[in-house]
Amino acid sequence: MNLTEAVLLFFSILSFIPTVASISKFDEWWVRGFDFPRVQTCFLILLIYLVVIFTVSVDSIWHYIILAMLAFNFIYQAIQIYPYTIFAKKQVLKFKGNDPENTISVLVSNVLTTNKKYSLLLEQVHKKKPDLLLTLETDKQWEKELSVLEEEYTHSVKIPKDNLYGMHLYSRLELQEVEVKYIISEDIPSIHAFVKLRNGERVKIHCLHPKPPSPTEDETSTNRDAELLIVGKDADADKHSVMVFGDLNDVAWSRTTRLFQKISGLLDPRIGRGFYNTFHASYPIFRWPLDHIFHTNDFTLIELTRLPNIGSDHFPMYIKLNYEPRAELLQEEPEEANGEEKEWAEEKIDKAEPLNEDI
Repeated sequence: MNLTEAVLLFFSILSFIPTVASISKFDEWWVRGFDFPRVQTCFLILLIYLVVIFTVSVDSIWHYIILAMLAFNFIYQAIQIYPYTIFAKKQVLKFKGNDPENTISVLVSNVLTTNKKYSLLLEQVHKKKPDLLLTLETDKQWEKELSVLEEEYTHSVKIPKDNLYGMHLYSRLELQEVEVKYIISEDIPSIHAFVKLRNGERVKIHCLHPKPPSPTEDETSTNRDAELLIVGKDADADKHSVMVFGDLNDVAWSRTTRLFQKISGLLDPRIGRGFYNTFHASYPIFRWPLDHIFHTNDFTLIELTRLPNIGSDHFPMYIKLNYEPRAELLQEEPEEANGEEKEWAEEKIDKAEPLNEDI
């Protein structure tokens, strides 16, 4: 084996680390971090494969084994992200009518506490005119700057914080039974309420922003996963129309998010439409979808858009839905979680030792 072959073998083996990590159930932040860059991993594996093909004389069984393993590696990673490409079947149908009494629109924005470009977010709010505006990482200063919206957005929930987990909800529609919960940590709030649509129907909403697994935030993904799974169980138990949205600090294709969908039965409008990467706004090569909007299958999609940069490290997300109960007959719910998956979810929740499972 010459030097070139040795180097290529090293990088071929290295490319398996993200796949092995994503298959594992370890919660450590450095393991779960490999869930995020699946698109980048696919390109890396493809690059290594092509370099092997064009630089090595493939004339031994080991060369064929390496190429076969690289192909398997690529296929596994590609399968995980395939649902979020335009080639996959859309999970949420498109609504092409005009029925303003049945619509609800939401704008979600992690503003970045230190970001002072308040006018850029306000500009998007005035342009899109969402029924609900959820801002994350908002402190007292952001609350002051957003106060200009209160004439139009007559319902609000304000939780200013200086720890990067402040949360503000502004609504044109009536909010009912509003509760602020601290599901996992006394420092991490979430908002739970009913929104009354113009047609009189009520929609249960859950607004979330759990801590990410990282060396500076949370050493494991346990708390993040547990919060999402607790809300998923509640969404299934409610049997109401439900929306879950926020910066979940998890990617759409992770094991936890997929399990959340199975447990909750909620749909993801991005499936069949694209990645809608929202983080990191400043680094195009390193972006993934962290900001999510899930809903029950009695909604169809009018518009789904990633909005322009507002000076934050996240792009805002905007969605407009049409309440359409008959769509339940046409839109398939995600497959149900099996016994092993439900057991794993309960283990996650127990391990996190939640402060409040009653949401």
